Amino acid sequence: MRISAFRSPRRLRLPALAAAIVLAVAGCGDTARLPFEAGVGPDPQLPAPRSSLVPTVRIAEATGWAEGGTPVAPPGFKVTALARGLEHPRWLYVLPNGDVLVAESNRPARREPEDDGLWQKLRDRASAAVMKRAGAGVPSPDRIVLLRDADGDGVAELRTIFAAGLTSPFGMALVGRELFVANADALVKLPYAPGRTAAVGAPVKVTDLPAGRNHHWTKNVLASPDGKRLYVTVGSNSNVGEHGLDEEEGRAAIWEVDPKTGAKRLFATGLRNPNGLAWEPETQVLWTVVNERDEIGSDLVPDYLTSVQEGAFYGWPWSYWGQHVDARVKPPQPERVAQAVRPDYGLGNHVAPLGLAFSSPRGMPPEFARGAFIGEHGSWNRNPPSGYKVVFVPFAQGRPEGLPKDFLTGFLSADGKAQGRPVGVALDRSGALLVADDVGNVVWRVAREKAGR
Repeated sequence: MRISAFRSPRRLRLPALAAAIVLAVAGCGDTARLPFEAGVGPDPQLPAPRSSLVPTVRIAEATGWAEGGTPVAPPGFKVTALARGLEHPRWLYVLPNGDVLVAESNRPARREPEDDGLWQKLRDRASAAVMKRAGAGVPSPDRIVLLRDADGDGVAELRTIFAAGLTSPFGMALVGRELFVANADALVKLPYAPGRTAAVGAPVKVTDLPAGRNHHWTKNVLASPDGKRLYVTVGSNSNVGEHGLDEEEGRAAIWEVDPKTGAKRLFATGLRNPNGLAWEPETQVLWTVVNERDEIGSDLVPDYLTSVQEGAFYGWPWSYWGQHVDARVKPPQPERVAQAVRPDYGLGNHVAPLGLAFSSPRGMPPEFARGAFIGEHGSWNRNPPSGYKVVFVPFAQGRPEGLPKDFLTGFLSADGKAQGRPVGVALDRSGALLVADDVGNVVWRVAREKAGR
């Protein structure tokens, strides 16, 4: 046997080997033994974890929409494309005048630390190959686009670049005449004036945000109702701290930031990958959706929707759903586990919730008037797949009540391909729901049918 080709790991063709690993493990791993609904609600079932050297990999191949194809809404709603032909639209923000800002973005260029071993490098390359198959392998456009539907017909007549040269922008928040943008590495601000279609001047840094490896790169920002504080989400740099906890400094958290000075403090921690943020309209309590950990089975761990308690610790990485210990994390920290707060509401295992927007009676019928719309990007670590839709969680007296209802479906084709994948959600000025679809490259608008039609 010739061994000269294997003298050094640096000579391995890692991209080709990673692709071979993806093909080898596709469809491998365990299959869910519980019904999907078992992981939903305030008291989800939490079976014993199941792990293996080869994780479950079951991800829908991205194909995009066929000509004329759209997702499916409940009876009484009409789905239109506010804009097509976008470049990886991820997040949405509706300005007071009705203009819609769209963050066209993807993860920043990967950084592989020099001290990563060969196995970790292979895992990273295999993960990148999986994400490419899922439609997330495109370069980041690094810009914000403005859409304007002046005549109110649900189709934007104006599309213009509002800001460019950003760094994997995601969340946006307007406070007065300043638009704050959460880049992958910093919170920045841009000047804004009502009706303006492009920002003037370069972004100004407000504060740095944890970056580095950026295993979870998406960072969201939400202003307090009075505009005096900003809340910024920062996901973890790993699944369960496998790169060392030094890389997790300031991550898996929601930060509170002073928009004037950039001074910041940790508001809540132990949230593996929080994304959507919103104020519940009746109570003005802060809520978020969180992507939980992978690789301990198709029936674990439920992603969740939860109110955010100031100073609370939600368990990551040492535990999940309160005090359920994750034995993979070394060394154990029972004192931290004892402090872990239980989330409010399970959304199901591996659905990958990203977008969050509370509804309003002004644009929705009673069935969908009070509650939360959630964009579920879709699973990769569950068999069968889960997510790939927008759901509605009813609320009563400021709390979730009952099971989620499907609101926008059809993102998966009959043969299991991803025609689209929902990410950010927002209500437009009329109360219709907007959905960013980063595989279909569309912003969808879901509005009530007008009477007589």
